[in-house]
Amino acid sequence: MNIGRAAEMSGVSTKMIRYYEQTGLIPRAARQDSGYRDYDEADVHRLRFIRRARDLGFTVEQIGGLLDLWSDRSRASADVKAFALEHVERLKDKMAEIEAMVRTLETLADHCHGDDRPDCPIIEGLAEGDGAPSATARAPRRFGKPGGQTARQPSAAKRTR
Repeated sequence: MNIGRAAEMSGVSTKMIRYYEQTGLIPRAARQDSGYRDYDEADVHRLRFIRRARDLGFTVEQIGGLLDLWSDRSRASADVKAFALEHVERLKDKMAEIEAMVRTLETLADHCHGDDRPDCPIIEGLAEGDGAPSATARAPRRFGKPGGQTARQPSAAKRTR
C-alpha cells in the first residue's frame, strides 16, 4: 500500500511516517517500480504501536526502546513494566510542573486589573522572572508612536486590511 493508505490505516500522518523512517523507528519502506513507498500490514501495525506510544507521551527515543522491547520475545515483562513506571514518574513530575505554572498564571491574572491602564502584573511577573508580581514594579516599557499607536500593535485600520 502507498504512504497515504498506510497513514489512513495507522492514524499517523504521511509527514510523520517519513520522519519515523528517517529516525529509524520504522524500517525504510520498499519502493514500487514507480518509486513510491510500499508499506504492508506489519508496517501499519508498527505505526499504530508508535502512535499509541506517542499518545502516552513517550519521546521518539523512548519509543525506540519500547520497539526494541516489543521485538525481543525473550525480554522479561518486568523490564517493560520498569520502563513504563519510569515514564509514569516523569509524567507525574511534568504534571507537577504544569500545575505550578497554572497556579502562577492564575495568581498573576488575579493581580491584574484587566483595564485600560498600561501597568500589568502579568507582564511585570514575566519580566521579573520569578512569576510573582513585583512589590517594586517598574514602569512598563513603552513602544510608543505618535497617536498612541505602539510598534507591536497596529491600529485597527491596519489590522482589518
